[in-house]
Amino acid sequence: MFKSKFDVSRETLDLLNRYVELIIKWNPKINLVAKSTIDDIWSRHIEDSLQVYFQADTKCQKWLDIGSGGGLPGIVIAILAKTQDAGFKVELMESDQRKSVFLRTVIRELELPATVVTSRIEAAEPSVADILSARALADLSVLLAFSERHLRSGGYCMFAKGKNWQNELKKAQESWHFQYEVFTSITDADAVVLKLWEVERV
Repeated sequence: MFKSKFDVSRETLDLLNRYVELIIKWNPKINLVAKSTIDDIWSRHIEDSLQVYFQADTKCQKWLDIGSGGGLPGIVIAILAKTQDAGFKVELMESDQRKSVFLRTVIRELELPATVVTSRIEAAEPSVADILSARALADLSVLLAFSERHLRSGGYCMFAKGKNWQNELKKAQESWHFQYEVFTSITDADAVVLKLWEVERV
């Protein structure tokens, strides 16, 4: 059994294991994660998603994960919301129909407090979320434009970013005002999780 760097319950690990099994089962058909990362799926994908949850203040009512793909980090967030009785719902926004079917299957089989919206992010009804997350989706400036549509006033963003995060941050500051905090990734020394709030256009 995988042992997480985070203090999670046996129930959480059991659900994460079942989720990983579903990813491995479905991946050959719909390419949920890169085939080259399957052997390292716990570190590359699960731990990388867990840290987004544990760096956030989860006292909220609605967490929106945009561009959810195979559910990273959205499904992982929903598993933690369930097992930690966090009291919030997770909404996963994904435009690909087949990936949406996968997400709904996972939610049903694991009985998670989550729903799926099959839509392009810019076309979906505003979500009015307390927290908005994304992983490996788009440049920071684009993500902030999405947050303008879907994040409630007073909410904040949690974005997992790779080694070019500083360049993205500098570029975004040309068009956006925001407060931010940087958390060094536990899975990649060059990567970070960015927490941003009070986001508004310059």
